Amino acid sequence: MNYATIKNCDIANGPGVRVSLFVSGCTHRCPGCFNEVAWDFDYGEPFTQETIDTILNMLRPAYVRGLTLLGGEPFEPQNQGAIVELLRQIKKEMPQKSIWAFSGYLFDRDILSGRLGDTGEYLSYLDVLVDGPFVEAKKNLSLRFRGSENQRLIDVPASLAAGEVVLWQDWQGEKKGMK
Repeated sequence: MNYATIKNCDIANGPGVRVSLFVSGCTHRCPGCFNEVAWDFDYGEPFTQETIDTILNMLRPAYVRGLTLLGGEPFEPQNQGAIVELLRQIKKEMPQKSIWAFSGYLFDRDILSGRLGDTGEYLSYLDVLVDGPFVEAKKNLSLRFRGSENQRLIDVPASLAAGEVVLWQDWQGEKKGMK
């Protein structure tokens, strides 16, 4: 796997201060995508143990709330192995850090169906998944943590336990997605 960039102290892609990993490779090719350069699986730098160590060090400060995975597409089958290894190490060393992922795939239709391979371990590390492709006609800049109105913020542990999509609720208890 290659990655396009790593952002330290990101406040746009999940709650609090986060580290964001933008992976390379995406087959969705959504019109209007903000990160078109990352569609190419060969773009960027190779993802290595040194990259994982860099991310772990960026996550160590107490003020950093967690990691967000973006792309490209973190759920492309070619990207899953490297990401799962990263998440294993994060959860082993810093289990209190939250993990968010953005995917153009749909949680219930694509990810849980096995169409993308065995995603069970991957999902076990996620707290929130923002799912659905970016749809330019539904772009809404006032949305929190998503780019278009069709995208959902999914509470992954609650959804896996319930056997259905459960939307993420912020600290105020308000629904922050759509069903």
